[in-house]
Amino acid sequence: MGRERVVVGMSGGVDSSVAAALLVEQGFEVVGVTLRVWPWEEPEDPKKRFGSCCSPETVDDARQVARRLGIPYYLLNTEREFDQSVIANFVAEYSAGRTPSPCVICNQEVKFGLLRRRALAWEASAVATGHYARIDYDPRSTRYLLRRGRDPRKDQSDFLWPLTQEQLKAARFPVGGLTKEEVRAMARARGLVTAEKPESQEICFIPESDYRGFLRRRAPEAFRPGPIVDRAGRVLGEHRGLAGFTVGQRRGLKIGGLKIPLEVVAKNPVSNQLIVEEQGKERTATVRLKELRWVSWKPEENSPTPFECRTRSLSHRLRGSITVTSDEGSFMFDHAQPPQAPGQSLVLYRGKEVVGGGTIA
Repeated sequence: MGRERVVVGMSGGVDSSVAAALLVEQGFEVVGVTLRVWPWEEPEDPKKRFGSCCSPETVDDARQVARRLGIPYYLLNTEREFDQSVIANFVAEYSAGRTPSPCVICNQEVKFGLLRRRALAWEASAVATGHYARIDYDPRSTRYLLRRGRDPRKDQSDFLWPLTQEQLKAARFPVGGLTKEEVRAMARARGLVTAEKPESQEICFIPESDYRGFLRRRAPEAFRPGPIVDRAGRVLGEHRGLAGFTVGQRRGLKIGGLKIPLEVVAKNPVSNQLIVEEQGKERTATVRLKELRWVSWKPEENSPTPFECRTRSLSHRLRGSITVTSDEGSFMFDHAQPPQAPGQSLVLYRGKEVVGGGTIA
């Protein structure tokens, strides 16, 4: 019987490079794969042609790492699937006045959806990535548990909360127990070309991080001018499209003549109103959640259950309690918080364990 085969999603960055190297050293039969998720035709300037995950330089880096490790490497064209799942959702959510998290959808539908199915067809047992998260198996509950990465500054568990038990069973996160500094040191020691490669925080499919320009091209109807109003209904100015704003935004409102700083507290796609208030004035005690998913266990319905939560990537965890009804629920903060953006994730934690999560409705 041959060695266990694992497919590694290689983004061309240092994290996935070290993930592949560690699996090779652990004796697995490793296959490197980069997903091409975006067209390579436009614009003419190569530096502006791609997002951070699929430029020619990225593919070349991943290929060089695979060659260094002595593993086979493939570039898969997944433009159509990525467009239908991640980009279509991104455009639809912004058009509906919400603020989506495309990385959450990509992990669920592409990396541990599409790529996992491809891996199974290649008789691979798992898909590995460079995510900073950890998976354990609990024999008592017979469930796979999702835990935070060891490095709190790089933890990415909040992007993985919708993964099913089958997806977690077939997922591997080799760098989840390491710090970023340790990962870079390992890359240097192994002579990997990605060792000093800088990180990118941009959305991978949006050139130059210009998400507004991207949305204008894909959904021009989402940029109808409309009124900027306060909670009392007073018109303070005019916006150039609700899709260009998100709840909590404080800059770029372009309202002149006011002496108080403002922030976006809500968007009303029906009336096309952008609603603002004085910064810090509006607070929320409860948020409604939809699309709830449970990783380790589900609380009893209609019974408030205490948890810590996180609503923004790498933000401080907040205390409160959730009341669940079917696949929906509401989370009440122990202390009122600034308005939360619909479409973003609220992830529930018990210590270092991700218990579940939902989408803010």
